[in-house]
Amino acid sequence: MTVLNKVLTAAFFLLAFVAFGQKEAQKISIGESITLESNILNETRTINIYLPPYYQPNDTIKYPVVYILDGGVEEDFVHLAGIFRVSSQPWINRFPEAIVVGIENVNRRRDFTFAVPNIDFLDKVGFSRDYFTQYGGAEPYAAFLEGELIPYINQHYPTTDERTVVGESMAGLMSAYLLTKHPLIFTNYIIVSPSLWWGEEQLLDETTACLLKKIKNPVNVYVGVPNEAEDQMMFDEAKRFYHMLQANPLIHSHFDYMEDEVHATVLHQATLNALKKKFHHKSEQ
Repeated sequence: MTVLNKVLTAAFFLLAFVAFGQKEAQKISIGESITLESNILNETRTINIYLPPYYQPNDTIKYPVVYILDGGVEEDFVHLAGIFRVSSQPWINRFPEAIVVGIENVNRRRDFTFAVPNIDFLDKVGFSRDYFTQYGGAEPYAAFLEGELIPYINQHYPTTDERTVVGESMAGLMSAYLLTKHPLIFTNYIIVSPSLWWGEEQLLDETTACLLKKIKNPVNVYVGVPNEAEDQMMFDEAKRFYHMLQANPLIHSHFDYMEDEVHATVLHQATLNALKKKFHHKSEQ
């Protein structure tokens, strides 16, 4: 066989290998992304939605809904949606199949902080005032959730009355605020490393304690915190909040201390731990 023939033969087998081995790439999708015009917030919000594997738009099955406050694709939506998907597998059965709604942030320091007369307290807790050029939007954000987003999801997807909110850090503060001020919006709260220092710990005062005692519908509240050595103040505040929850027997609460986690890593493990404990209301499907 001549050199030319050898080259041509090798080229033929190479082309055959490529032709038979190459397949058209398929895109992987875990849900859909929509934009929602909010009249309350006066802005457009991006909403990411994970749907269960066998979801059918016209199906009679209804699903509980999980709302992730830091729910952008580049935030916590993808990895937390994965936890809920795995946990709903029948051989695991830690959480029912659910629709997961991620709310992408526009300005989380504005949206997740309640109104305060001034921000002088930032000097005491070591935060720069430059971080909070806008703040105090918790009440409009709660109105957006209750008056626009949740009705939209209920209208366009088959949902039950069971709703879970997941928030960490500033979003954990917002989750605690929702429980205190608007306890009828959600049935389950996964509150992780909450920034309860905001407003000189107003969510830990006697007014909040009284509001928590007045909750008349059963709710489930998981409070998770990382290693206390990283931030002793945040640990102590979360523990105080948990003790306030225990005063009301209708608040089924759990405190989870994760010594091996830090503030940057705790959310994923905390959400998994919450579901491992099956810490949720079991609604009718």
